[in-house]
Amino acid sequence: MPPGKGIACHDHDCGDEDCGPSFSLYENIDTALVRCLNEAVVSSCRGVFRPWHTRREPMTTPLDSDPDDPELILHIPFNGQITLKAVCVVGGVDGTAPAKMRLFTNREDIDFTNVNDLKELQEFDMIEDLTGNIEYPTAVTKFKGVHHLCIHFPTSLGEERTRINFIGLKGDFQQRRREAVHTVYESRPVPEDNQAREEWRGASRSCQ
Repeated sequence: MPPGKGIACHDHDCGDEDCGPSFSLYENIDTALVRCLNEAVVSSCRGVFRPWHTRREPMTTPLDSDPDDPELILHIPFNGQITLKAVCVVGGVDGTAPAKMRLFTNREDIDFTNVNDLKELQEFDMIEDLTGNIEYPTAVTKFKGVHHLCIHFPTSLGEERTRINFIGLKGDFQQRRREAVHTVYESRPVPEDNQAREEWRGASRSCQ
């Protein structure tokens, strides 16, 4: 297997109560800023990020690529830093599910002009998954400190378009920390400070 390439190695059959918490990063996605290149319906990409228990529910507007072009580039910003552990993708039927998935981190400039010139952190060969039972685990050490995830789906399993109904992201979330500014007030005079001030005043008078 080429370096950085992976396959789905966990076919999990568990209840919503068990799997739901582990695919909870959707709550930490800055959904309003999610964008996708080559989507047939603008902003339809935002709907694929939803609670785990809804993964099998049909979407009114799934994420489809433009007709005759199955390639998609998905940009996913977070409200803090994450460690990405696995990805789950529920694709379309009849060969419209994605065939490959390439992952990049902290690159907001990726588009169709440069995506094939860049080396992905990890690549997966995908299989059709209509129930969300397939998990694509990442090489976790490569996916720490992530504030922006880019997913490239180069092609479908056979059709001339790609369809995605759900994407689940598994991992840990760390809220951005805001540094507090502390102002220290002098509660009582310090003799050394007063002496320094008097010496400074004396030096100023002698220079006049």
